[in-house]
Amino acid sequence: MSDSLSQTFLAITRNTTDLEWLQGALAPLGQVVSVGTGSLDELLALADVTFANLVFVGLDRENVVAQSALIEGALEAKPMLAVVALGDGMDNQLVLNAMRAGARDFVAYGSRSSEVAGLVRRLSKRLPTVTNNAQLGGLTVLFGTQSNADGTMLATHLALVVQKSGQQTLLLDLGLPRSDSLALLGLQSTFNFGDALRHLRRLDTTLINSAFTPALDGLRILAYATGDEPLKLTSAAELFMLLSALRQHFQHIVVNITGQPDSEALRTFVSHCDKLLWCTDQSVLDCRRNLAILNRWREKGMKLDHAKLVVDRYIKACAPDTEALEKSFGLECIAVLPLSAELRLNVKNQGQTLFALAPREPLTQAVRTLGERLAKRSEGLAKPSMRWFERFLGSGR
Repeated sequence: MSDSLSQTFLAITRNTTDLEWLQGALAPLGQVVSVGTGSLDELLALADVTFANLVFVGLDRENVVAQSALIEGALEAKPMLAVVALGDGMDNQLVLNAMRAGARDFVAYGSRSSEVAGLVRRLSKRLPTVTNNAQLGGLTVLFGTQSNADGTMLATHLALVVQKSGQQTLLLDLGLPRSDSLALLGLQSTFNFGDALRHLRRLDTTLINSAFTPALDGLRILAYATGDEPLKLTSAAELFMLLSALRQHFQHIVVNITGQPDSEALRTFVSHCDKLLWCTDQSVLDCRRNLAILNRWREKGMKLDHAKLVVDRYIKACAPDTEALEKSFGLECIAVLPLSAELRLNVKNQGQTLFALAPREPLTQAVRTLGERLAKRSEGLAKPSMRWFERFLGSGR
């Protein structure tokens, strides 16, 4: 995970309204992830996979004993964790209970965003730096508002290039339309994204090797099936747990989320990948839709230093050109992919790759060059081990 990316904070709150208030207050600093069940086990597991060192725990009179015990348990298991209690600022007994349990500070619900952000900044200066696991597999995300098969075609070919470099690679195809990567390669799957979420505690090496769809050159595919729930209904906590398991197994993961609407789940992928490839073409309408989301995220304070522009279906004789698109998006363009309409259609219709049909075509060469660039991020990484995650899974079985 890039050092330029957002921090992650964990939170146990009374309701969605409180969570959204906290997320809004801390948006410029990082992502607030809800600990779904509010259990100590889930809190500790999420702290491991998100590298979070600051947790917010809501307190109320009815459950203060259990909530205080949770704070004490978390600090006993992870002494370097910092806990900030949330509650009614007029209830002195809650404040006292929080401090006795080991909370570093107390924040009243509804406090001004500047006060909450200021507290977190002060605490962060006194907390030890949490170093992300450098041996985690690479994570590349492709995003663009266009909902068509071209995004999936690009993601599939990039994943094939990285796999061909000798790295065990997964294509996590969550783009719209659904499951196009399988259709492009003439494959079928009986185990999909929704199945992986339902079997998080069983997601070990054996299940991955037996259930994930095998493709060319040893590439594996986990796709978004027709029966899966909309991505926006997937919690950030579920995605962190899933990605942690997958990054323990694969040296590189290419995630296709082209065509997906904005959501917390989408922003989780965007904020925590190594490289974000923002795909657009020269259509003014598509550019407007992409810029609307990009500007919204910038206004929220999301860090996008790892984002690069990919201009797809490029026609040199048409405006806007690459330089104009770079200026509009405020992103460096790292790849320009020519239209090559006939070749694209043949790939989609014949179930063969660009590399098989036209290895010397400019489109094929541009895709290969981009894929090789992505592969360099995870070069030299040893094949990831699942031992840490399997120990965690074993405790919950």
